Amino acid sequence: MAITIAEGKKAPAVSFTLDNGESARLKDYLGKKVVLYFYPKDDTPGCTKEAIAFSEDIAKFKRAGAVVIGMSRDTVAKHQKFKDKHDLKVVLGADEDGSVTEKFGVWVEKNMYGRKYMGIERSTFLIDDKGVIKKIWRKVKVAGHAEEVLAAVKEL
Repeated sequence: MAITIAEGKKAPAVSFTLDNGESARLKDYLGKKVVLYFYPKDDTPGCTKEAIAFSEDIAKFKRAGAVVIGMSRDTVAKHQKFKDKHDLKVVLGADEDGSVTEKFGVWVEKNMYGRKYMGIERSTFLIDDKGVIKKIWRKVKVAGHAEEVLAAVKEL
């Protein structure tokens, strides 16, 4: 059965490894708002800007009752280097087997300079404290995105 990802639907049950090596499940965060943002690759220009923007506002997200998790298919070791290099404050999830990106429908065919390949579509999901997806941003443009997400978190 295909999982339908849509606003108002329950977020899929997924598990992943955190940047500190611990295992986590999305349901571990019930009772908190979750900002789950998917990005293509650690330490690339757009992904770095996005992670820094979320990190700069992390105290505001926490005050609003939200946890911010950045998710890519990079390894835990790469995540740790990325966090250390840029002093990132967000939690990073390692989806090494691709199950999380698949279930959220963000593993898509991309096209760059006429070359087609599979990759992560930069997307963000705002999940409420009951595990329901409240807002979805697809094909995210990094500039101003963290502020837009923070405003949506405060409205929940």
